Amino acid sequence: MIGRKTMGRASPLLLVLLAFGFFFATYNLLTMIIHYKSVGKWVGNGSNSRLLTDPVVEMPENARKPKNSRSPFHVALTATDASYSKWQCRIMYYWYKKQKDLPGSEMGGFTRILHSGNPDNLMDEIPTVVVDPLPAGLDRGYIVLNRPWAFVQWLEKTTIEEEYILMAEPDHIFVRPLPNLAHGGYPAGFPFFYIKPDQNEKIVRKFYPEEYGPVTNVDPIGNSPVIIRKDLLEKISPTWMNVSLRMKEDPETDKTFGWVLEMYAYAVASALHGVQHILRKDFMLQPPWDLEIGRKFIIHYTYGCDYNLKGELTFGKFGEWRFDKRSYLRGPPPRNLSLPPPGVPESVVTLVKMVNEATANIPNWDAT
Repeated sequence: MIGRKTMGRASPLLLVLLAFGFFFATYNLLTMIIHYKSVGKWVGNGSNSRLLTDPVVEMPENARKPKNSRSPFHVALTATDASYSKWQCRIMYYWYKKQKDLPGSEMGGFTRILHSGNPDNLMDEIPTVVVDPLPAGLDRGYIVLNRPWAFVQWLEKTTIEEEYILMAEPDHIFVRPLPNLAHGGYPAGFPFFYIKPDQNEKIVRKFYPEEYGPVTNVDPIGNSPVIIRKDLLEKISPTWMNVSLRMKEDPETDKTFGWVLEMYAYAVASALHGVQHILRKDFMLQPPWDLEIGRKFIIHYTYGCDYNLKGELTFGKFGEWRFDKRSYLRGPPPRNLSLPPPGVPESVVTLVKMVNEATANIPNWDAT
């Protein structure tokens, strides 16, 4: 009885404490939401946006475009004259043309920025601007280092009608019409799980000093895919080039970042100019890890897809069935590739079907 009376007398106090705790938690949550809105740091996937999980905050209403407005963007991809690059560009351009004029698309003009210094045999097939590679030896065998230098030259020598630019890559396939995901001064980018500025703060601080702000200002992205306003890219590109070269010259940075060094350089260069990106997970999918197409816009086929005949992934080991772009370094893949065995995810099946459609319809495919 004593215990029951004690509990009864304590219950009003408990209610007060619970009410206070609820108020405190609600206040903190609202404060966090206001903070993320104020810094303009959003990660969204349309109606599937979630609140503060990584963090994910719904796009503010004042950043949304009017329903009937249209902001075309120019598609630009950097490329070399190697066969490996050319066959991917041909497939990419085929799907650009297929998706460009469909409902929902805001895709404008297209340019392949060829940084080999000389015209090649695709000049009449794909709109191309030729720019110079870096001086011999400066890239130290890291050919991707030519990308920022290529954009610097292209932006200086070319008149682009569109206000926005999509930086794309040859191994991108437009799986559905792409709208302009950027909003004014906020470019749109894809968050890569392996770009982790906060976990590499010691190195990042070599190029992004503390006076510029917290290292979390450096977005977990590369330059592609990114839709960005042209004037912002004109400011960022020279910095991106210089940071890339400085990173490559620093042994610790070069060893740590490896083949994603140029991606980190773009993220740092953007932060140095105070530019933050809307992070869109629906921008792109990457087979075989992403299993479904869903509402995503671009297939990025950078990883090898290896499966046994049971449809089980054998990543890291050649499968009984496989599709890997690196199998075709010296020439294009043949037409009519075999489809994956039953049980393989939709993303991989769709990728192979789209490659097959492109190669079946591109004239003189084997001449790449």
